[in-house]
Amino acid sequence: MKHYDYIIVGSGLFAGVFAHEAWKRGKTCLVLEKRDHAGGNIYCEDVEGIHVHRYGAHIFHTSDKEVWDYVNGLAEFNRYTNSPVANYHGEMYNMPFNMNTFNKMWGVRTPAEAKRMIESQKEELAGKTPENLEEQAISLVGRDIYEKLVKGYTEKQWGRDCKDLPAFIIKRLPVRYTYDNNYFNDNYQGIPIGGYNVIIDKLFEHCDMRLNADFLENREMYQAMGDKVLYTGRIDAWYGECFGALEYRSLRFETEVLDEDNYQGVAVVNYTDRETPFTRIIEHKHFEYGTGPKTVITREYPAEWRDGMEPYYPVNDAKNQELYQKYARLAAKEKNVLFGGRLAEYKYYDMDKVIRSALTMVKEELD
Repeated sequence: MKHYDYIIVGSGLFAGVFAHEAWKRGKTCLVLEKRDHAGGNIYCEDVEGIHVHRYGAHIFHTSDKEVWDYVNGLAEFNRYTNSPVANYHGEMYNMPFNMNTFNKMWGVRTPAEAKRMIESQKEELAGKTPENLEEQAISLVGRDIYEKLVKGYTEKQWGRDCKDLPAFIIKRLPVRYTYDNNYFNDNYQGIPIGGYNVIIDKLFEHCDMRLNADFLENREMYQAMGDKVLYTGRIDAWYGECFGALEYRSLRFETEVLDEDNYQGVAVVNYTDRETPFTRIIEHKHFEYGTGPKTVITREYPAEWRDGMEPYYPVNDAKNQELYQKYARLAAKEKNVLFGGRLAEYKYYDMDKVIRSALTMVKEELD
């Protein structure tokens, strides 16, 4: 049986960056992936010549020049700019909240007018410290924007009323007093030309990989095959949920091929009313300026996570953070096991932050 320097559990971005850097330093890696494909949640499928983001929209953005140079060494990126639109009962608003949004909502034309409108609506709290998400949102953007563009979307996302959600979930909401629809403030942004699989293939090209392989079901056998383990799965699953299961929110996707060339005119439309059951529709061809007679759309439905479903968003409330810290203390005592990535750290990570975290581990572990 072949022996490796590292057994890597999972094949998302964190695992891929570590595997790629380990290979450059002369290390051998075996990658174990439960799914039938590599790449974690950035995996793309080719449908009608369109790169479909199978696990939701992934738009790369960063102000970290080193990370931007790193990913551009793996693939060429296009100039895609994320400019989503919100649909509230057929009323269309630009996101993030900016002068185009305020003009459509109130007819205001100048930043001063928009600021006065928001400040006047925030007065309903009379200086009260927000005690729930609803009050926190109103304290940031006022009643109108909260009711039309925050409330319904957030309640669908979390599966509960905004008055029952803690205020800290919305620490801030992007408000810009410019006519600029660019969602991100980062210096660099784009989509890899050819889809994210180009990056996936490059990161793992020098590794041995086993798909449909469940590490936890054959832990002793796999651990015996390597000197160390890099684990990027759920940290509570590693420890058999001995303290209890960490909570997540999940997603369900409905993807459809349409016999038309342009369904909604933009890659992402958020449906912010409570009655529409899905939170957004993604039209994938717009990520790469696609042409052709057909298009592919995906509707996203939030769901309560249960075992066997994909865990997407950690429920970062006080109870779950306390539970995670118990597992983190156990993990810190492991001698030949490294824990990294979104699930192992119970953290919502943007892609650039995942790469930065993996590069930090590489320096600590391999340099």
